[in-house]
Amino acid sequence: MAMPGRNSRETMTSQKTESRPSSDAMALAEELRRSIGTFVRAIRQKTATGRSAPSETLGLLEREGAMSVAALAQRRSVTHQSMRVVVAQLMATGLVDRNPDPGDGRSWLVSLSDAGRAQLLRDRDVRAARIGQLLDATLTAAEQKRLRASVDLLDRISAAAGD
Repeated sequence: MAMPGRNSRETMTSQKTESRPSSDAMALAEELRRSIGTFVRAIRQKTATGRSAPSETLGLLEREGAMSVAALAQRRSVTHQSMRVVVAQLMATGLVDRNPDPGDGRSWLVSLSDAGRAQLLRDRDVRAARIGQLLDATLTAAEQKRLRASVDLLDRISAAAGD
């Protein structure tokens, strides 16, 4: 819908211009994307806590709660069959539970088990310990203070991304 005093074409052009980041913001965005990606991959590799279909599924269940295999597949953008295999692996290792769906007696909900929650916490603790070691070994106290301020900025960007 056009704003009063403007035709639709002007409004669309204005919206495109307003949403286009500056070249400085684009350059920073690329540096940030590359730096965070490299950091996350290095920490996961050095701590043997890499990304996998099972670990990502556990994380999703922790963040969003119990859901059906179909919902898990949709949220992870994989086929239902692939997700059934992942859930079967997680069930065999005791990392998830399967219970009847109270809203649909023919369906089942998959949820994080206590063992699954403990595994997620162990992996996070290992990664956090490695990061802490690197902070102590690499950064001065003043640099750690600057980095702490950056965490607040990243949290603000993350919150805005969810809006």
